[in-house]
Amino acid sequence: MYNSELYNLEGQPQFSGHETFPMRYGWLKKAYDAVFEAQEQDHNTSVFNDAGAIAKFGVGKNMVNSIRHWATQCNVIEQGARNEPASVGVIKKLIFDEENGLDPYMENPATLWLLHWVLATNPRLATWYWVFSHFHSDNFERETTVTALDKLCKERNWTRVSKTTIKRDVECFVRTYAAKPITGKQTHEDIMESPLTELGLIRATGRKDGFRIVRGAKPTLGLGVFAYSVISFWENYSSANTLSLEAILHQPGSPGRVFQLSEDDLIDRLMQLDTFTKGLVKWSETAGLKQLVRADKIENEVAVGFVASDYRD
Repeated sequence: MYNSELYNLEGQPQFSGHETFPMRYGWLKKAYDAVFEAQEQDHNTSVFNDAGAIAKFGVGKNMVNSIRHWATQCNVIEQGARNEPASVGVIKKLIFDEENGLDPYMENPATLWLLHWVLATNPRLATWYWVFSHFHSDNFERETTVTALDKLCKERNWTRVSKTTIKRDVECFVRTYAAKPITGKQTHEDIMESPLTELGLIRATGRKDGFRIVRGAKPTLGLGVFAYSVISFWENYSSANTLSLEAILHQPGSPGRVFQLSEDDLIDRLMQLDTFTKGLVKWSETAGLKQLVRADKIENEVAVGFVASDYRD
């Protein structure tokens, strides 16, 4: 089911920091605004640690910690060293800036897909990375996932990780992606606890504690975020100017894995990249080899520009 040798991570993974709270609507914007304001005023302390943090964010201390966790893990802010202030990330300024941001209130699905990409491609977020990149079944249960991750920790000699901590992390993971079943007089807003539930990547099966990873076409995933993901994966995976379909579909941290795309849907998207990137990336099936081809490395600024195109459609 899983080969721990494939999990490439130096140091300890992270199974905590969210205080068991899944990412909530509005949290990333609050974190961005607070850190941006502190930067503009040259504050030399963290906005999450100062005496006014609870009043500023309007939540309790644990939730303040959770807001910082999600904003950091989503690269909305870049956490400074101990007792040093955080700063805002470049690509998230593109999205969350109050005056010029493309989607400050996360109303465009492109933002949600981008955030999911950032979370699920981070090997340090072990539950996220393992489920989307290493789990080989479409169906899972919370308890069996906890057991599998506990086994992984023992195999990799990751110390200081208790099974209770893993259980809380898996619970938070499920609540991040799976909407609650509708009961009684609950509204749509009541069951959508986290914005990432809108992606429809994980759904309850109706059986006790059962969930299904939804593989197939993703109509709300734009070509901009998709192109960005391909270029980011390429940068981390290989320095060659060709990238095989097999790698894009199956490698850990690949677009095929992270977005749970079928092979047909993935190929359809890859074939569109030639026109979309104006020839920077081309699809090739020469000599029976299905692969992407580029003339040279594509700079990050160009890839970010592709993301912006999803907000202009």
